[in-house]
Amino acid sequence: MLDTPLHEEVGQAPKPARTSPARIFIDGESGTTGLQIRERVETRSDVELMTIAPEKRKDVVAKREILSDADLVILCLPDAAARETVALIDAMDGKKPRIIDASTAHRTAPGWVFGFPEMAKGQADAIRAASKVSNPGCYPTGAIALIRPLVDAGLIAKDQLITVNAVSGYSGGGKSMIEAFENGSAPSFELYGLGFEHKHVPELQMHSGLAVRPIFIPSVGNFRQGMLVCVPLHLAQLPGKPTAEALEAALRAHYGDGPSVRVVAGTEPNSFDRLEPESLNGTNQMELRVAGSRKHDQVVLIAKLDNLGKGASGAAVQSIELMLGLA
Repeated sequence: MLDTPLHEEVGQAPKPARTSPARIFIDGESGTTGLQIRERVETRSDVELMTIAPEKRKDVVAKREILSDADLVILCLPDAAARETVALIDAMDGKKPRIIDASTAHRTAPGWVFGFPEMAKGQADAIRAASKVSNPGCYPTGAIALIRPLVDAGLIAKDQLITVNAVSGYSGGGKSMIEAFENGSAPSFELYGLGFEHKHVPELQMHSGLAVRPIFIPSVGNFRQGMLVCVPLHLAQLPGKPTAEALEAALRAHYGDGPSVRVVAGTEPNSFDRLEPESLNGTNQMELRVAGSRKHDQVVLIAKLDNLGKGASGAAVQSIELMLGLA
């Protein structure tokens, strides 16, 4: 991989080159997200990856030693283990590493910056300055990307009743789900989260700027990775009754020509009728669309992304670059 930033704000002066590689420790590098982060940065000359022997991963003394040597630690751990490591860092004397937490433990926690640089004006600068960054979840990345700019523009009310439907490849579902799909014991498709308590809902609501808890119904299909996130809307129920074209224009005005998030023209009749979820796999790209019907005064906002790219490891690499002055 080239030493090229995934994210560069328009008009931003280049950052001065570091005189030595930044030292990064991926805590939990054997998991899906950790492995992909490692793959994305291990050939860079401006990064030095630190490792700990497998038998010492739970050794507090050994872990404290490697943490004290790191410039940045990325937590690819279950929530409870992530909280334990953050507490260990907080209790350290002297030099402490900055943190990116890829778990759900701190995505709505005070004092943590949400690692979605394109989300709002000033977010990239907040990530650059942060000591603690929470990496967004894959589903919320797509939903927030669609909803937040429209809330900020006044085209979706904060108290709007919102439903988010999404489908993902099975790679984001953890070890048991991956094994079930790969050994053929899983169904071809299934809905889940039907208890309305999915762990992504709090961050989806908070960072979308919504005052009312949205309904979120995820699903998983028999494909490894890729994701579609959909937000259906009745235009007559939105403030000012905007057109589909107005919603698309607001998204385009927010994201501009950024390298990671692109708004695809879609408000003309028959501009697209079907979408598949896998074409952005292996990239840090996200595509946003507004599918609209003038006849029925309805739209569906759609985000397409790689759940392991912009929805996980790619987003973490963006924050790495921003926090360490590599972007």
